[in-house]
Amino acid sequence: MPSSRRTATGVAALSAAAALVSLTPTTASAHGAVFNPVSRVAACYAEGPETPRSQVCKDLVADSGTQPLYDWNEVNIANAAGQHQALIPDGKLCSANREKYRALDWARTDWPATAVTAGSFDFKVRVTAAHSGTMTVYLTKPGFDPTQPLKWSDLDATPVAVYATPRTATDGYYAFTGNLPARTGRHIVYKVWQRNDSPEAFYSCSDVTFGTGTAARAQAPTEAKIAAGAELSTVSHAGHGGDEQAPALSAGTAEAPSSPLPLALAGAGALTAFAAGSLLIGRRRNSSAS
Repeated sequence: MPSSRRTATGVAALSAAAALVSLTPTTASAHGAVFNPVSRVAACYAEGPETPRSQVCKDLVADSGTQPLYDWNEVNIANAAGQHQALIPDGKLCSANREKYRALDWARTDWPATAVTAGSFDFKVRVTAAHSGTMTVYLTKPGFDPTQPLKWSDLDATPVAVYATPRTATDGYYAFTGNLPARTGRHIVYKVWQRNDSPEAFYSCSDVTFGTGTAARAQAPTEAKIAAGAELSTVSHAGHGGDEQAPALSAGTAEAPSSPLPLALAGAGALTAFAAGSLLIGRRRNSSAS
C-alpha cells in the first residue's frame, strides 16, 4: 500500500475513534416521583396523558405534549452534585430548570392538591429505580403566594423530612415519616433527592392544602396505569436501580461497566492503537524498502 494511502487509513481510524467518544450516547436516568403528597407530574399522569381531566393538566399537554407525563419519573439533573440552587434559578424549581418540564413551574392555583394537616405525615415516593442517597423535603413558608413562581427563598430552611434512601425499595416505594408545621391555605411541598453514588439528583413539587378548601384532589397513578404507559416512556434504567452494584465476581473477572462511556473509551483506544500501529509499520516498511 502506498505511503499516502497508509497515512490516510491511519487518519481515518483516528477520526473514527474520536467520533466514537464524542457520539457515545448517555443513558437517561429517571427514577421516581412523590405519590404522597402527589406531585404535579404524577397527578397529571394519573389523569391520563391522552385524556387529562383538570384544566391545568390539559394546558400542560397542549403546551408540552404528552411525553413529560409518560416520563413522570425523570425530573432530574444528571450532574447536580449538590449544587441545586446554583443550577436551578428561582421560578424553575418544579421543572429543575428543564425545558421539557417547564409547565410544572406554572404558578397556578388549580393544580390538583393533597389535603394535609399539621403534624406527623407519611410520605410515599414511588421509585422505578432505587438509589442510595438523601431525600430532603421542604415546605413553603407561612404567607406563601401560590400565584407567584416558586423561589428558593419561599422554602422554609428547616426540612419537614430527611430520609436516607437505601439501594432497595420495598414494593417499589420509599415510605418515611416527617412533620408538617402549621400552615393555612395552599402550599408546595418540595423534594430534593441527591444520590450519594452519583452526582444525579431528582426534584418534585407537590401541591397541598391546609384546612378546608375547594382544590381538586390529586390522585396518584395506579400500578396498572404505570404499567400501561411504560412502553411510551423514553426513560432507560440500564445500569441503575438494584443492579447498580453487580454481585461479587470471581477473582480475575472484570466487572462490566454500567455506563456505556468506558466501553466507548476502550473501543476508541483500540482503534487509536490500531491506527498508530498501522502508521508505524508502514514507516518501517518504507525504511526497509529504501
